[in-house]
Amino acid sequence: MQLVLLDWIVIAAYGVVTAVVGLWFTRKAGGSVEDFFVAGRSLPWWIAGTSIAATWFATDAPLVTSSLVRTNGIFGNWLWWYEAAGIMMLVFFYARMWRRARIITDAEFIELRYSGRPAALLRGFSAVYQGVLKNCVVMGWVMLAMIKFSQVLLGWEPEVTLVVCIALAMVYTVASGLWGVVVTDLLQFTTGILGTVILAGIVLHQLGGPAEMANQIANISDNPATLDIIPNPAHLSSLEAVSFFLLIFVLWTRSGQGDGYIAQRLFATKDEKQSLLGALWFSFAGTVLMTWPWIIVGLGSLLIFPLALAGPELAADPELAYPMMIGELMPAGLKGLMVASFLAAFMSTMDTHLCWGASYLVNDVYRRFVRKDATERHYVVASRGAVLVLVTLAAITAWQMESIERGWIYVIEITAGLAVVWLMRWYWWRINAWAEISAILASFVFANGFLWIRVLEGTGLLGGSSLAAMQTFYSGEYDFIRAIAILVACSVIWVIVALTTKPDSESRLVAFYERVRPGGWWGPIAKIVPGGSPDPAAWKRWMAWALGVIFLWSSLLGIGYLVTGRTLSGVLLLIVAALGAVATVKVALQATEDHAPSTG
Repeated sequence: MQLVLLDWIVIAAYGVVTAVVGLWFTRKAGGSVEDFFVAGRSLPWWIAGTSIAATWFATDAPLVTSSLVRTNGIFGNWLWWYEAAGIMMLVFFYARMWRRARIITDAEFIELRYSGRPAALLRGFSAVYQGVLKNCVVMGWVMLAMIKFSQVLLGWEPEVTLVVCIALAMVYTVASGLWGVVVTDLLQFTTGILGTVILAGIVLHQLGGPAEMANQIANISDNPATLDIIPNPAHLSSLEAVSFFLLIFVLWTRSGQGDGYIAQRLFATKDEKQSLLGALWFSFAGTVLMTWPWIIVGLGSLLIFPLALAGPELAADPELAYPMMIGELMPAGLKGLMVASFLAAFMSTMDTHLCWGASYLVNDVYRRFVRKDATERHYVVASRGAVLVLVTLAAITAWQMESIERGWIYVIEITAGLAVVWLMRWYWWRINAWAEISAILASFVFANGFLWIRVLEGTGLLGGSSLAAMQTFYSGEYDFIRAIAILVACSVIWVIVALTTKPDSESRLVAFYERVRPGGWWGPIAKIVPGGSPDPAAWKRWMAWALGVIFLWSSLLGIGYLVTGRTLSGVLLLIVAALGAVATVKVALQATEDHAPSTG
C-alpha cells in the first residue's frame, strides 16, 4: 500500500464530486429512451467531442502506450496513431450523415438502410456482436488495466478491484444515462489530462529535460528503434516493416465511418454543424493532446526501471511500467490525484461502453424483437437492467484476459473484415444486408483461427506442415499481416455476395436516400429523388481530409520531436501543424455554412 491519508482524501473528494454530478442528471434521463441514450439530441460540439476523447483516454491506454515504448520504441504507438486518417474521414465524410440519419444506435441504421428479414436479422445480430461480444472485450481490457494499476499502487487483489470499479461505473450510468456520462466526462477528461501532464513533467525534470533524457536512453538502450517516431526500415525486420506500413490501411478504413459510442455522440448533437465540429475536436484531443505525456513516462521508465535490471514482474508484464512510475516518482497528494485521474479514465470509458452497449440490447433487441409496445419508462428501466448485465459480462471477460495489447489486436482483427463494407454501404446503392452479414461471419471466422486450430488438432483432421503453417500465421509475429489478409478476403467475399443477391427494395433505398442524402454511387435512386447531397463536392472533402491529416500528424510529430530533444524539427512541424489547423477549421466551418444543416 503506497498511498497516505492525503492521497485518500483527494480520491474520496473526487469520487463524491463525480457521483453528485452524474446523479444530478437522473431526471433528465428518465423521460424516454431518446433522453437516456442520446441526451435528447441537444449536445453542443465541445461536450460531444470531449466525451468521445475522454472515452479514448481509458486506463488501458497509458499502460499499453508505455509498454509499446519499452518493447518496440515510440513508433510502436502507430498501432493506434494510424487511426487519425480514419477519424478525419469521419469528420468530413460521415459525421453529418450520422446526424441526418436521426437514429439512436448504429445498429438501428441497418433497418434504415436495408429491408426485409435479412435486415432484421442483421440488426439483431449486429447489436449482440457489437454491443456484447466486442464491447465486453473492450470493457474487459479496461478493467484488466485497473486490476494491474491497483495491484501496483493499492495492493488490492483483482477481486476487490473489480467489485469497486463495477460499483463506481454503475452508480451514475444506471441512473443518468448519456447526460450523466457526457457531463462527468468533462470532469474526467480534465482530471485525466492534468494528472498525466504532471507525471510527465516530473519525469522530464527528474531526468534533466527532453534532450538529456533522449541522450541517456540512446546510450543505454539495446534497441536502436527506441526513439524512432516514424518506423525506420533500417531498425526493423522486413516482416515488421511490412506489417506496420500495412497497418495504416487497415486502421484508416476500420475507423473511417465511426461507429458505436462515437456515432452515439454524433446522434446526440444539436445539428449537423455541431456533429462535424465535435468530431474535429475529438480528432485532435484523442490523437495528439493525450498521447505524449504517456510516451514520456514510458521513455522515462527505461531509465528508472532499465530493461536489464527490471524485476521479474515488470520483465514478464511491461504494462506494469506506468503505475510503477507513479509509485516511484509522485509525492503524496499528487499520487492521490493520479489515482483519481485513473479512476476518471476508467469511468469515462466504462460508463460510455455500458450506456452504448445497453442501447443496443434495449433499442435493437428488446424493443425491436421482444416488447414492441411498452411505455418509454418501461424501456428506461430495461436500459438500466441491461447496464447491470453488461458490467457483469465485462467483469467475467476481464477475469479471463492477461494482456491489454492482445485485446487491442483481437478487436482490430474481428472488425477488419467489416471496414470497407461499412464505408461503402453509405455510398453504393447495390450493397445489401446479405453482403454485410457475409462480411461479419467471414471476419469472425478468420479472426478466430486459433480456435479452429485447436479443433483441427483435437479431431486429427489437420497435421504436419499444414498445421504448422496455420500456427505460424496465427502467431503474434503476423498480427498485422493477418489483419490486412482478413480485410482483403472479407471484402472479396462481400462484393461477390452483393453482386449475386438481389438489391434492396426500391422503396427502402429511396427512403434512405431522401433522409441521409449520401452522394456517391446512387445512380438509379438519385434519378428518382430530386436534389443531390447537401454535402460539399467529393474533391472538396478529400482536400479537407488531406489538410486535416497534415494538421494531426504534424502536431503529433512536432510535439514528439520537441519532447525527445529534436527542437528544430519539432518547431518546423508545429508551424506546419498550425497552418494546417487554420486551414482545416476554415474548410470545416465553410462546409457547415454553405450547406444548411438539418436539425430534425
